[in-house]
Amino acid sequence: MAEIDTSSGGGKKGPGVKKSKKLSTRVDLTPMVDLGFLLLTFFVFTTTMSQSTAMNMNEPKDDDTSQQIKVKNSGAMTLLLGKGNQIYYYYGQLDPNTLSEQFKSTNFKNIRKLILEKKKATPIDDLMYIIKSDKDSKFGNAINILDEMSINAIPPGHYAEVDITETEAKLIKDTEESNGIK
Repeated sequence: MAEIDTSSGGGKKGPGVKKSKKLSTRVDLTPMVDLGFLLLTFFVFTTTMSQSTAMNMNEPKDDDTSQQIKVKNSGAMTLLLGKGNQIYYYYGQLDPNTLSEQFKSTNFKNIRKLILEKKKATPIDDLMYIIKSDKDSKFGNAINILDEMSINAIPPGHYAEVDITETEAKLIKDTEESNGIK
């Protein structure tokens, strides 16, 4: 509350001269502090915390061989995650005779287009994306490729994460060395 202090005297100074009283003001900030704490308490109790978002993954049990899916070569697209945010891909199975035409490289800017093209060109029952990570790839790249599957509305069960083979790891290493990717 605001108060006016009238205790300082003014009285006369000298003969016949009347001096006015000096009035001082003092603002009490106690109610403002109380209001600040009330507002702070209100916002703390009414704010909702951000919910964690997680992608549902359907992972089969290791000992359950009955859930293995046979994939047609025409419907399979293998995505190999390398270092330097590079993605290597091929369709069907690798053929040693046509390796240079089959094994291609792209990045995360262009992968969405390739995923959608494969989805449009393949019947949904035959469609399968096989995702493999190289030992030098980043964990964030695996998350990004799974996000791409979700963004492109690829149904669960039509993509899987699988261990990379020695041949594929050697292909990635040779390609990265020839392209100067460090």
